Amino acid sequence: MGWIEPELPDVDVAVWSRGTRAEKIRPMAQHWACVGFGTPVVLHLFYVLKIALYTAGGAAIVAATTGLDGWAEPIAFEKVVLYTMLFEVVGLGCGFGPLNNRYLPPLGSILYWLRPGTIRLPPWPGRAPLTRGSTRTPVDAALYGALLAAIAWALCSNPLPRWQVGVVLGVLVLLSLRDKTIFLAARGEVYATLAMTYLFAGNDPVIAAKVVFLVIWLGAAVSKFNRHFPFVVSTMMSNNPLVRPRRLKQAFFERFPDDLRPGRPARVVAHTATAVELCVPVMLFSTHGGAPTAVAAGLMIAFHGAILAAVPMGVPLEWNVFMIYGVAALFGAHAELGLADLDDPMPVAALFAVVAGTVVAGNLFPRKVSFLPGMRYYAGNWDTGLWCVTSSAAAKIAENVVAVAAMPAAQLQKFYGDRTPILIYLGYAFRAMNSHGRALFTLAHRAMPAGKQDDYAITDGERMCSTALGWNFGDGHLHNEQLIAALQQRCSFEPGEVRVILLDAQPIHRQTQQYRLVDAATGEFERGYVRVADMVTRQPWDDELPVHVT
Repeated sequence: MGWIEPELPDVDVAVWSRGTRAEKIRPMAQHWACVGFGTPVVLHLFYVLKIALYTAGGAAIVAATTGLDGWAEPIAFEKVVLYTMLFEVVGLGCGFGPLNNRYLPPLGSILYWLRPGTIRLPPWPGRAPLTRGSTRTPVDAALYGALLAAIAWALCSNPLPRWQVGVVLGVLVLLSLRDKTIFLAARGEVYATLAMTYLFAGNDPVIAAKVVFLVIWLGAAVSKFNRHFPFVVSTMMSNNPLVRPRRLKQAFFERFPDDLRPGRPARVVAHTATAVELCVPVMLFSTHGGAPTAVAAGLMIAFHGAILAAVPMGVPLEWNVFMIYGVAALFGAHAELGLADLDDPMPVAALFAVVAGTVVAGNLFPRKVSFLPGMRYYAGNWDTGLWCVTSSAAAKIAENVVAVAAMPAAQLQKFYGDRTPILIYLGYAFRAMNSHGRALFTLAHRAMPAGKQDDYAITDGERMCSTALGWNFGDGHLHNEQLIAALQQRCSFEPGEVRVILLDAQPIHRQTQQYRLVDAATGEFERGYVRVADMVTRQPWDDELPVHVT
């Protein structure tokens, strides 16, 4: 990888451009296997600087809080929780910048959510009163501004009264009922839940926060009981800026360059990481000091440090820094506190039931529960989608959708010019390197009319979220039928102008993934399923999986 310029595949563009989609993905996937996305070193250094600024900001807030005995006091921990929530909901955390295909501007979030007229997606518009519609109103923008102000006020308070945290949570609830995107962007499943623990009395905030951390780790570990996770590992390691030798990157695949399924090293890393995430937190939670706690804490710090060093796509970097801080502040500094020390077990039990119940529901019914509250982190098993968009439809989106960011191809064109198709296909390759990519590109043939596929540009659903909603982080729940309907309302697409492939995640108790093909103008026109076994035995460029129509 270069310092300033990306390291792109060396192909004869004229010859490459004449190939089929599968033929064009193949050299991109082979390039990914030994180089990754080819990100310039300077961009990785940019993210290192951002992590340093985030860390310095949190340290400054804690240092400015008087009366603390140390950085691990419950008030200090709560302020770091709120600070990180603010960092995320403004748009500086997950999904920020070029590594998430955000160039100009490098974030959406605050630029969209303070602006009336942008798209909002209420979670239960038919059931929650006063939440219908898909257009952000001045009231919605004011609520978002109130959330930012409430968090900032809490961070400046000295000491931090519980009622101020209650105000933050109350505003977040009201705002989230109007727009689920903001709840997900705030990483509400982590930071709102942890903020809630501060409302408990005595030692209970620390113990409850430990319980939340335990559920996060165990939920994430259980979600990796699948055949997808090794694909995540091999793809992540080939894109890891610290793994420089090409031979080492290639070793994570079965037989480079012709067989790019995960190789034994990828499977070993995947299974080892799952075992660590499943077993070590139990040891950390159940021991109360001494060598066992120190070893367990060290392992979990190393675990999150390894994820951080890999700079994964979607860049959840600050979250991993926060988790490292949480290990030290909760389990290190307060190792002596356990369930036996609870002053009032009932609120903690209720919180556990809600959080753990959401994780269970998310694994059983992934179409109903986002992978974030379902805590299926890094599992390779998420709701995904592809949008097939004609040039006329793209023009309608640009004209009728209130947005800050241009469509992804237009953003890339500004930076890379004639090399833009290479970058687009590297994005396809990333999707195809994950197991679900084989299904998505197979279904693309069924979604677009025969003989007219050249009339469409295929755009990842993530990129549609980036333009239309201002935030994306791997969550197919944000670009399903609800977003399709919102765009249709604004753009009045003609039949055939926009075709969308929606692929559900795999329920933990089944070996299939459901799909739907939707025309933005006329609605769903096909549904069925694909078998996981067919996905994991194919190559990234294989777009001829068996499809079962129901």
